Amino acid sequence: MRALAPWKPFRELSTLHEDMDELFRRFFTDEEWPRTAGVYGTVPAVESFVRDGELVMRADLPGIDPKKVELAMEGHHLILKGEREAKEERKEKDYLYREVSYGRFERAIELPEGVDTESIKATYHDGVLEVTMKAPKEMVAKKVPITVH
Repeated sequence: MRALAPWKPFRELSTLHEDMDELFRRFFTDEEWPRTAGVYGTVPAVESFVRDGELVMRADLPGIDPKKVELAMEGHHLILKGEREAKEERKEKDYLYREVSYGRFERAIELPEGVDTESIKATYHDGVLEVTMKAPKEMVAKKVPITVH
């Protein structure tokens, strides 16, 4: 027979606190793509898709000088670093509303197994950085016929 354990209300609050921390960690972060302070309060928005046998990744970098952007490979991660510099140095401005962040940013994007990292190409146009590389055959979309009975 198991002994009765005394009720400890603070233990329950601690468990609730840990559960809430875990919920916020999972919702606001992505451990495969670490986020650090910088542009947009975190990192530039990124999208990826397969087009004509290539993995395409785009990062929104409006207002960022492409000369201030660095792209590198580290293991299976594509590292995107850069800086968005403030155009004005006037500190006394009274802003009514401000969502724009300035400063350094960094993002590590884990690449799928089998991409050809030797084929990486990067272009920058209208504030969007586009990175392409050959995708593994498993990532290329294949149409599946649907049989209707």
